[in-house]
Amino acid sequence: MHSKCFSQLFHHPKKLNSLTKPNITFALFFFTTLPQQAQEPLNINTRESEQDITKKIHRLCSKDRNVDEALRFLDHLRIFGYRPNSLNTSSIIHALCDANRFAEAHHRFLLFISSRCVPDERTCNVIIACLLGSKNPLDTLRVIGCLYNVKPEFVPSLVNYNCLMDQLCGLSRVGEAHKLFFDMKSKGHVPNVVSYTTLIHGYCRTGEMDFAYKVFDEMRHCGVLPNSLTYSVLVRGVLRTRDVEHANVLMFNLWERMKEEEDSSVNNAAFANLVDSLCREGYVNEVFRIAEDMPQGKSVNEEFACGHMIDSLCRSGRNHGASRVVYVMRKRGLTPSLVSYNSIVHGLCKHGGCMRAYQLLEEGIQFGYLPSEHTYKVLVEGLCGESDLEKARKILQFMLSKRDVDRTRICNIYLRALCLIKNPTELLNVLVFMLQTQCQPDVITLNTVINGFCKMGRIEEALKVLNDMVAGKFCAPDAVTFTTIIFGLLNVGRIQEALNLLYQVMPQRGYSPGIVTYNAVLRGLLRLRRVEEAKEVFNCMLGFGVVADSTTYAIVIDGLCESNQLDEAKRFWDDIVWPSNIHDNYVYAAMIKGLCRSGKINEAVHFLYELVDSGVTPNIVCYNVVIDGACKLSMKREAYQILREMRKNGLNPDAVTWRILDKLHGNRGNDFGLRI
Repeated sequence: MHSKCFSQLFHHPKKLNSLTKPNITFALFFFTTLPQQAQEPLNINTRESEQDITKKIHRLCSKDRNVDEALRFLDHLRIFGYRPNSLNTSSIIHALCDANRFAEAHHRFLLFISSRCVPDERTCNVIIACLLGSKNPLDTLRVIGCLYNVKPEFVPSLVNYNCLMDQLCGLSRVGEAHKLFFDMKSKGHVPNVVSYTTLIHGYCRTGEMDFAYKVFDEMRHCGVLPNSLTYSVLVRGVLRTRDVEHANVLMFNLWERMKEEEDSSVNNAAFANLVDSLCREGYVNEVFRIAEDMPQGKSVNEEFACGHMIDSLCRSGRNHGASRVVYVMRKRGLTPSLVSYNSIVHGLCKHGGCMRAYQLLEEGIQFGYLPSEHTYKVLVEGLCGESDLEKARKILQFMLSKRDVDRTRICNIYLRALCLIKNPTELLNVLVFMLQTQCQPDVITLNTVINGFCKMGRIEEALKVLNDMVAGKFCAPDAVTFTTIIFGLLNVGRIQEALNLLYQVMPQRGYSPGIVTYNAVLRGLLRLRRVEEAKEVFNCMLGFGVVADSTTYAIVIDGLCESNQLDEAKRFWDDIVWPSNIHDNYVYAAMIKGLCRSGKINEAVHFLYELVDSGVTPNIVCYNVVIDGACKLSMKREAYQILREMRKNGLNPDAVTWRILDKLHGNRGNDFGLRI
């Protein structure tokens, strides 16, 4: 019988309960996976040998990947008295786990156990290891508890114990992991370095350093030598407490232990964990010191060490610091990996350091570096945002020099970046360059150029490109082309031309306007306060069988409110939007914003509460709009009442909420939290 501490942990009674009693009928019911009417007849030969049955189940599970068919086959066999063997059970559970059906795998194995179809101890441990892939230790522990009830002599392997403890620690259930540790010892296992390190890591995660030190002392008292990963885990916990002096002592011990460690993978893991901890806790200068001095010596490969320092610094947002590690590497004659180097360049671009990223790019070209496509996109967009077209052009040339590159796609990315600045000449220059270098523009190229012209208000140039496409000089236009042109025409007030494209040209070219096109037309018309034309377009859209979406409703409500037709917007909500059941937080926010803009705060609050009463859960934006409206009218009490209601409905204030309330109090920095 299993130990007392294990029974306390899993709460399994000594006698079998109703779930774990042998109940063949109950088990057979759950083995059937498909409805009766959906099942196809199976060719069952009841005289097949057990070996043939086992081979068939294994083939269905492993080769055919059809575990449902295997379960059906096994179900039919059990009607004739067949009892699954260890191989059958293992095949079924493995197939379910491979299909990520872990909950069903746990349940099926429980049913096998309750039917007394329990495999041998080795197979049980293999199955438990498979179930542990679910990362749900509580379900796996229930299975082990049931195994103990049916097979008292069963003992989980040391590896499975360690894995269960690690997963419990990952859920911050370190106390339960420690109970499992004691149960493991009572079963005759001798805890190894992994067992102790797992517990130490768990206590460090929860900040219980006293317990971590006790486990560390017990470990050495029991003759288990801490490895480098054990010291690294302890350093991580100490760094969280900001005890730098003690952390330095442990790091010194770590470097010494690394020199004695025979397993290089343990040293690599320890080093990676240490660097991650230093970066996460903000001790970046210590990382630079490690990069300069390399105190680990030859116990960790130098290129691996530098690569991981770069990776950790980039993941913590310290890309300039990562470039400093590259400088140290180059000084030693080492070349950073292209992946690490790309991470630095990409991170610098994302955080406003595109000039430094360009400098690193030029240096990296000397050892064969060229940015990935996504990094290239971010970099040229950053340079165009800085209006440095010369550098952006150079990067375009660098990328076009790469082998096996989609030249058209590279040019399209550059064109899209150019749309961020008002430079129509450069757009045309790139288009001419593509034609001169036999880089054929595709429809994405031309749509990007047209979109750029429209954003710059150069609608005539955009129309000229469209006419060339229609005339066959380029590839044929698509629905995106027409939608872009229509929206561009509406932006400059050329309504009739836009509607002519919508109603005449698009159908003639074989394109039926979709909801995206109609949304663009409605948005453009309502921005021009042309409500009647927008109503006509909306009715025509419905007449052509195009179903409005939540974006459509948000555009219409917002446009009506902007045109001072609040009553019309409310009728539209009552008669069309709400009955359609097609509405989301964008629609709610548009309606609330319109009410608040008109000074009808009480109606906005009433609308918000009606949504909640109807089972809708508005997001934080909806509440912030109402709070902002109340604050603008100096309605302090109402603003805090809305805040309280928001919290009652399970939403916490965000940074925008607090900024709004801060303005209400004249930026005096009051402690709002005490008022609520």
